[in-house]
Amino acid sequence: MLLPAEIESKTLIPALRAILAKKLAEDHNIREDEISKMLGVTQAAVSNYIRGTRGDPSLIAKLLAEKQVLDMINELSDNLSSDMAYTPSSLSKFIGLCNYIKSSLLICEIHHNLESDIDEQVCKECENMLLKGPGSVY
Repeated sequence: MLLPAEIESKTLIPALRAILAKKLAEDHNIREDEISKMLGVTQAAVSNYIRGTRGDPSLIAKLLAEKQVLDMINELSDNLSSDMAYTPSSLSKFIGLCNYIKSSLLICEIHHNLESDIDEQVCKECENMLLKGPGSVY
C-alpha cells in the first residue's frame, strides 16, 4: 500500500518536473543547464524529462488535461522563466500545485493506476484525510 507522499515523490513530482522542463525549454527557450538549476536536478535529468524518457507519459497527459493543473503549471513556468531561479514564490506555487492535486483527489486516480488491489475502507479513510488538507490529524 503506497502512501500519498510516496505517490507524490515517485510519480507526481517527476511528471511535474518533466512538464516544467519541457515548457521552460520549448516555450521560454531556456537552456537545459539553466533549467537544471531552476528545478534542482541534474542537466541529465532535464534532458531525460525533455526527451520524455523520465516521467510517466500517461500521467503527464492526464495532468495536462486538467485545466486547473495546467493553469497552475503555466503560472509556475512563467514565474520560473522570469526569475531564472527557484524562488520562495515558485516553491510556494509548486507546493500549492502538489497540494491541489492531493486535495482534488487527482492523486487517488494516480494511486489506483499504480495499485489495483487497494482496500476500499483504506481508500475512503485516505480520501477523508486528503480532503481535510495538509497538517490534518485523525
